[in-house]
Amino acid sequence: MSKKKKKSELLVAALENGTVIDHIPSDKVFDVVNLLNLTGITSPITIGANLSSHKMGSKGIIKIADRFFSEDECSKLSVIAPNIVLNSIKNYEVVEKKAISMPDEVRGIVKCCNPKCITNNEPMQTVFHIVDKKNGTLRCRYCGKDVAKDKIILL
Repeated sequence: MSKKKKKSELLVAALENGTVIDHIPSDKVFDVVNLLNLTGITSPITIGANLSSHKMGSKGIIKIADRFFSEDECSKLSVIAPNIVLNSIKNYEVVEKKAISMPDEVRGIVKCCNPKCITNNEPMQTVFHIVDKKNGTLRCRYCGKDVAKDKIILL
Protein backbone atom coordinates (compact mmCIF):
# COMPACT_ATOMS: atom_id res chain seq x y z
CA MET A 1 0.00 0.00 0.00
CA SER A 2 1.45 3.39 -0.96
CA LYS A 3 2.11 6.19 1.52
CA LYS A 4 -0.32 8.42 -0.32
CA LYS A 5 -3.13 5.88 0.04
CA LYS A 6 -2.39 5.34 3.74
CA LYS A 7 -2.68 9.07 4.44
CA SER A 8 -5.95 9.39 2.55
CA GLU A 9 -7.72 6.69 4.59
CA LEU A 10 -9.73 7.46 7.72
CA LEU A 11 -8.30 5.65 10.70
CA VAL A 12 -10.74 4.79 13.48
CA ALA A 13 -9.90 3.01 16.71
CA ALA A 14 -10.59 -0.72 16.69
CA LEU A 15 -13.66 -1.88 18.56
CA GLU A 16 -12.97 -4.19 21.51
CA ASN A 17 -16.59 -5.28 22.01
CA GLY A 18 -19.74 -4.15 20.24
CA THR A 19 -21.34 -4.01 16.81
CA VAL A 20 -20.34 -2.61 13.45
CA ILE A 21 -23.28 -1.88 11.16
CA ASP A 22 -21.88 -1.92 7.63
CA HIS A 23 -23.21 -1.39 4.09
CA ILE A 24 -25.79 1.21 5.15
CA PRO A 25 -27.08 3.24 2.20
CA SER A 26 -25.52 6.70 2.67
CA ASP A 27 -28.89 8.45 2.76
CA LYS A 28 -30.10 6.14 5.57
CA VAL A 29 -27.24 6.48 8.08
CA PHE A 30 -29.00 8.98 10.33
CA ASP A 31 -32.32 7.12 10.01
CA VAL A 32 -30.49 4.11 11.49
CA VAL A 33 -29.07 6.30 14.29
CA ASN A 34 -32.57 7.55 15.13
CA LEU A 35 -34.27 4.17 14.80
CA LEU A 36 -31.83 2.55 17.22
CA ASN A 37 -31.97 5.58 19.53
CA LEU A 38 -28.18 5.86 19.46
CA THR A 39 -28.25 9.53 20.45
CA GLY A 40 -29.35 8.49 23.93
CA ILE A 41 -26.50 6.12 24.81
CA THR A 42 -23.20 6.89 26.50
CA SER A 43 -21.03 4.23 24.79
CA PRO A 44 -18.57 5.44 22.16
CA ILE A 45 -20.09 5.60 18.66
CA THR A 46 -18.35 6.21 15.34
CA ILE A 47 -20.53 7.26 12.41
CA GLY A 48 -19.25 7.35 8.86
CA ALA A 49 -21.36 8.54 5.94
CA ASN A 50 -20.71 8.86 2.22
CA LEU A 51 -17.72 6.52 2.39
CA SER A 52 -16.36 4.97 -0.78
CA SER A 53 -17.62 1.45 -1.47
CA HIS A 54 -16.78 -0.88 -4.35
CA LYS A 55 -20.19 -2.62 -4.08
CA MET A 56 -22.44 0.38 -3.38
CA GLY A 57 -20.55 3.37 -4.72
CA SER A 58 -21.06 5.12 -1.40
CA LYS A 59 -22.07 3.72 1.98
CA GLY A 60 -22.36 4.42 5.67
CA ILE A 61 -20.96 2.57 8.65
CA ILE A 62 -21.72 2.81 12.37
CA LYS A 63 -19.54 1.37 15.15
CA ILE A 64 -21.13 1.05 18.59
CA ALA A 65 -19.05 -0.05 21.58
CA ASP A 66 -20.54 -2.53 24.06
CA ARG A 67 -23.88 -2.83 22.24
CA PHE A 68 -25.44 -5.83 20.51
CA PHE A 69 -28.82 -5.90 18.76
CA SER A 70 -31.91 -8.08 19.20
CA GLU A 71 -33.81 -9.80 16.38
CA ASP A 72 -36.55 -7.16 16.77
CA GLU A 73 -34.03 -4.35 16.27
CA CYS A 74 -32.62 -6.17 13.23
CA SER A 75 -36.13 -6.42 11.74
CA LYS A 76 -36.57 -2.68 12.20
CA LEU A 77 -33.23 -2.01 10.54
CA SER A 78 -34.15 -4.15 7.55
CA VAL A 79 -37.12 -1.93 6.72
CA ILE A 80 -35.10 1.24 6.25
CA ALA A 81 -31.77 -0.26 5.25
CA PRO A 82 -32.16 -3.72 3.69
CA ASN A 83 -28.98 -5.66 2.94
CA ILE A 84 -26.91 -4.19 5.76
CA VAL A 85 -24.39 -6.36 7.56
CA LEU A 86 -24.04 -6.55 11.35
CA ASN A 87 -20.60 -7.55 12.61
CA SER A 88 -20.50 -8.61 16.27
CA ILE A 89 -17.10 -7.90 17.79
CA LYS A 90 -15.68 -9.53 20.93
CA ASN A 91 -12.08 -9.06 22.05
CA TYR A 92 -11.30 -7.17 18.82
CA GLU A 93 -12.40 -10.15 16.65
CA VAL A 94 -15.47 -10.54 14.45
CA VAL A 95 -17.38 -13.39 16.09
CA GLU A 96 -20.51 -13.14 13.94
CA LYS A 97 -21.25 -11.58 10.59
CA LYS A 98 -24.96 -11.36 9.88
CA ALA A 99 -26.60 -10.13 6.68
CA ILE A 100 -29.93 -8.53 7.55
CA SER A 101 -32.93 -9.16 5.34
CA MET A 102 -36.53 -8.05 5.57
CA PRO A 103 -38.89 -10.24 7.62
CA ASP A 104 -42.33 -11.20 6.33
CA GLU A 105 -44.03 -8.74 8.69
CA VAL A 106 -43.12 -5.62 10.68
CA ARG A 107 -45.01 -4.25 13.68
CA GLY A 108 -45.07 -0.83 15.25
CA ILE A 109 -42.27 0.88 13.34
CA VAL A 110 -43.82 2.20 10.12
CA LYS A 111 -46.62 4.76 9.84
CA CYS A 112 -49.42 4.03 7.38
CA CYS A 113 -49.58 6.71 4.69
CA ASN A 114 -53.39 6.42 4.43
CA PRO A 115 -54.87 9.19 6.63
CA LYS A 116 -58.12 7.22 6.92
CA CYS A 117 -56.40 4.04 8.17
CA ILE A 118 -57.55 2.97 11.62
CA THR A 119 -53.91 3.00 12.82
CA ASN A 120 -53.84 6.77 12.25
CA ASN A 121 -57.10 7.33 14.12
CA GLU A 122 -57.08 4.83 16.99
CA PRO A 123 -54.37 3.94 19.52
CA MET A 124 -53.18 0.71 17.93
CA GLN A 125 -49.96 -0.78 16.63
CA THR A 126 -49.33 -0.76 12.89
CA VAL A 127 -48.74 -4.06 11.12
CA PHE A 128 -47.31 -4.31 7.63
CA HIS A 129 -46.77 -7.38 5.46
CA ILE A 130 -43.77 -7.29 3.15
CA VAL A 131 -45.18 -7.87 -0.33
CA ASP A 132 -41.99 -7.22 -2.31
CA LYS A 133 -38.71 -7.74 -0.43
CA LYS A 134 -36.56 -6.88 -3.44
CA ASN A 135 -38.11 -3.42 -3.84
CA GLY A 136 -39.09 -2.97 -0.17
CA THR A 137 -42.86 -2.64 -0.63
CA LEU A 138 -45.00 -2.96 2.49
CA ARG A 139 -48.79 -3.44 2.72
CA CYS A 140 -50.85 -2.28 5.70
CA ARG A 141 -52.75 -5.15 7.29
CA TYR A 142 -55.71 -2.91 8.15
CA CYS A 143 -56.38 -0.76 5.07
CA GLY A 144 -54.43 -2.62 2.37
CA LYS A 145 -52.46 0.47 1.28
CA ASP A 146 -49.03 -0.26 -0.20
CA VAL A 147 -46.04 1.81 0.90
CA ALA A 148 -42.91 1.95 -1.27
CA LYS A 149 -39.47 1.87 0.36
CA ASP A 150 -38.77 5.52 -0.47
CA LYS A 151 -42.11 6.61 1.09
CA ILE A 152 -41.70 4.83 4.44
CA ILE A 153 -42.20 7.07 7.46
CA LEU A 154 -40.92 5.67 10.76
CA LEU A 155 -42.97 6.04 13.93
